[in-house]
Amino acid sequence: MATDTTTSIEDQLRALVRLQAIDSRIDQLDKLRGDLPDEIRDLEDEKAGLETRLSQIGSEKKEGEVQRKKLKLDIAESEGLIRKYEEQQLQVRNNREYDALTKEIEAHRQRIQNAHDEIESLEGRDVDNEDVVSSSDERLKELEAMLAEKNEELSHVEKDTAKEQKAFEKARAKAAEDIDERYFKAYERLRGRMRDGRAVVPIERGAAAGFLVPPQRQVEIRQRDRIMVSEHDGRIVVDPDLYREVQESIE
Repeated sequence: MATDTTTSIEDQLRALVRLQAIDSRIDQLDKLRGDLPDEIRDLEDEKAGLETRLSQIGSEKKEGEVQRKKLKLDIAESEGLIRKYEEQQLQVRNNREYDALTKEIEAHRQRIQNAHDEIESLEGRDVDNEDVVSSSDERLKELEAMLAEKNEELSHVEKDTAKEQKAFEKARAKAAEDIDERYFKAYERLRGRMRDGRAVVPIERGAAAGFLVPPQRQVEIRQRDRIMVSEHDGRIVVDPDLYREVQESIE
């Protein structure tokens, strides 16, 4: 970016138009890629989501196996204690001891029932997960095929435009060197706000980017001694003859 304050306003306007023209060419190259980068990103996100879900299902299955083994041990332990307490009931000397053993037996029977219910729930989850794994595996194959196709398309486009892209990026860096830092920053801000990426526009049939420019304002713009901006959207408005001269020089 230029720091020489002696650079004329007209020179700055020419440099801004030149930068805008180059950026517009770069935008055109980006459009050649179309929606491919976004499509690839969406496919990659979906693929990553499926892979994460499959990983979670794998972890759930391992954890379930460990839990089922523990529950079966709990069942075996409770069954052994029930047999023990039932044998002790035959030897008790009073109702209080008998009732206490009965209470223990009921507690362990409930423990066994809870364990069976939990095992059934874990097995049901595994069955449901098998369906998810099956459908996810099929979808992953589809995604991998689609990604391969889209990446190949993008690779062809990038290969076809690589030389031109590199040339424009080099030209852009050189063009930016001729612009005063404050104007360059303003230009970059404007480009970021404009949907069409046009921060510098010429007067065309009395209007700039679709907004009418008053006659007196047009006269001031043609004098090329000030940086004039649109009152409507803030774009830098330039003399159409200057704009055309710079465009032709780039061609």
